[in-house]
Amino acid sequence: MKADFFKCNRARLLEKIKDNSIVILFAGNAPKKTADEAYPFTPNRNFYYSTGISEENHILVMSKINGTTKTTLFIKDIDLDLERWIGKSIRKEEATEISGIEDVKFKSQFESDIHRQLCLKEEINLYLDLERDSISSSVSIAHEFAQNIVSKYPQVMIKNVFSIFGELRLVKSEEEVDNIKKAISITIEGIEALMKNSKPGMKEYQLESYFDFVCKNNGVKDLAFKTIAAAGKNAATLHYVSNDAELKDGDLIQFDLGAQYNFYNADISRAFPVNGKFTERQKAVYNAVLKVNEEIINDIKPGKTFKEINNKATDLIAEECIKLGLIKEKSEVSKYYFHSIGHSLGLDTHDLETPHRDITFKEGVVYTVEPGIYIEEENIGIRIEDDVLVTEDGVINLTSKMIKTVEEIENFMAKYNNIE
Repeated sequence: MKADFFKCNRARLLEKIKDNSIVILFAGNAPKKTADEAYPFTPNRNFYYSTGISEENHILVMSKINGTTKTTLFIKDIDLDLERWIGKSIRKEEATEISGIEDVKFKSQFESDIHRQLCLKEEINLYLDLERDSISSSVSIAHEFAQNIVSKYPQVMIKNVFSIFGELRLVKSEEEVDNIKKAISITIEGIEALMKNSKPGMKEYQLESYFDFVCKNNGVKDLAFKTIAAAGKNAATLHYVSNDAELKDGDLIQFDLGAQYNFYNADISRAFPVNGKFTERQKAVYNAVLKVNEEIINDIKPGKTFKEINNKATDLIAEECIKLGLIKEKSEVSKYYFHSIGHSLGLDTHDLETPHRDITFKEGVVYTVEPGIYIEEENIGIRIEDDVLVTEDGVINLTSKMIKTVEEIENFMAKYNNIE
């Protein structure tokens, strides 16, 4: 990503905040795992979206005071002894080249600098990324900072910048779409490796490893999320991640997975028979899900809302469940379908959206379409997920190169697995 992309993101953010405001974003740090081992670090996505910097422990400060804007990046102080152990940290000139921020200081200057800014006005707004999943969620760096500031600077009004980033990140730039496309391309290669190597008697994690190899071989440093490799009855559990059961002859296996490229994610779901051949019942259920998948993809366009699309998908799946003899009334559909039709996709797999996800589709939105039917008593769970880019008058299916009809899957697997 070029520095201009991040400069543009900062400018758009500063346009949306009130005057006499300061925005502080923390890159974050890797939490302790055990002993002297930490979990792998991944940057706060709003910090990355604003800077392009993926190292931990940096801080971005943006201000708009009396209509005048200013941006400062505070990077870790250089510790040459520590660098002998863990490697070189970013330097000022490197940070400027990546982010386009000219004013780069060391973190040791952060507190005094912020103190001066907070005292510029009798009242000042402080925007922080205060994302929180629930009241019991762990306290983030930003939450701790907010508590500390309020106790020392009572004139400061804390505001949450998280929802503003949701608006900004919903529509993707051409560069962002290119990164998502690359992640998708790697993911498709990985799914094809799964189909080529599937056979009864394997463990779910053994088959999963072929996807991991493809990702590593393509330079992928992290996955979009923990891979779901769910055979037989396990596929009826939406987020099954144990991945340690045996693949049995006659079972379907459901994969939900994605590579991550430059922090942008793919998210694809495919189900296929372990032995390469669908039973008639599996085929009927699969084609029912595929029908809904394709109809919803064709229905998305600018102006449509998530609520409209989601309601239509639920209604269509209910119709298919009645045809399959699973239910008698549409109101019973939640027995076999219990999630929404999709979500925004980008720097996060479930990318930021407006509250309650009730977005209105517009050109540049990247969205998943993932209907499913889950029949635990029949050891069948099928979800077919594609990633689409909303255009001026419809969508482009970014995952169109991934085979998904019964015939395509059986022919592909027969070619590589010696299936007659």
